[in-house]
Amino acid sequence: MIPVSVVIIAKNEADVIATCINAAKLITDDILIIDNHSTDATFEIAQAQGCRVYQKNWDGYGANKNKGIELAKYNWILSVDADEVIDLELVLSLHNLKLDNTAIVYDIKFKSYYGEKLIRYGNWGRDHHIRLFNRTLVKWSEPSVHETLLLPKKIKTERLEGYIHHYSVRDSYECNNKALYYARLSAEKYLQTGKRVNAVNLYISPAFSVVKNYILLLGFLDGKEGWSIAKMTYKNKWLKYHYLQLMENSIKKRLYTKANLAIEY
Repeated sequence: MIPVSVVIIAKNEADVIATCINAAKLITDDILIIDNHSTDATFEIAQAQGCRVYQKNWDGYGANKNKGIELAKYNWILSVDADEVIDLELVLSLHNLKLDNTAIVYDIKFKSYYGEKLIRYGNWGRDHHIRLFNRTLVKWSEPSVHETLLLPKKIKTERLEGYIHHYSVRDSYECNNKALYYARLSAEKYLQTGKRVNAVNLYISPAFSVVKNYILLLGFLDGKEGWSIAKMTYKNKWLKYHYLQLMENSIKKRLYTKANLAIEY
């Protein structure tokens, strides 16, 4: 075992979480599950696997990951989601690390799946993320969606051999629902940060995303799944600015109504 804590956030992942945990057991004796009050057997399965399981209210992806970091036994953190599984090559890479420099973070390549199919092209086929870091220097940002790691300037990034296998969506229904869900969260984030809608991000950017993902990055070679991913990308990009526009218009309408009432008064 190595001095790394694996932190997993989860909600209703009973069908995959045991596989995720079993892979994590190959590297550490400290696996934490931050469970968002699952209504299936996620909590019970994780406990039966010998993990430390904490039920926490949902405050966003980054916020809940940070809750796990605070509870970890070790300072080195490997952050994975419940639908992600580390492979044996990555396990070996982790065991060979010295972990003697807290100013290094480790970038890990991903293999993403649509159902049972490995996606080799498009954005999914090029995916990689920093997932191993030392909590004394690094934490997650805490927006409602698309959390990122807050990295000090002195941090150095190194790439590990091996992969995290990400079982992203089961079918087209889940693919569509994820596009809708993340689009609404993104719109709320943009509204809070003052981002505004324009013709480029509402029309041109979504269209270009399809061209880039499906044609330039060869997504068409992944067959019908590649097309489904391209459509999801388009829908997500268009919807998040469409929702933002609706939110902006709603605020303007309320302000206009209040202004008229003030004048009448």
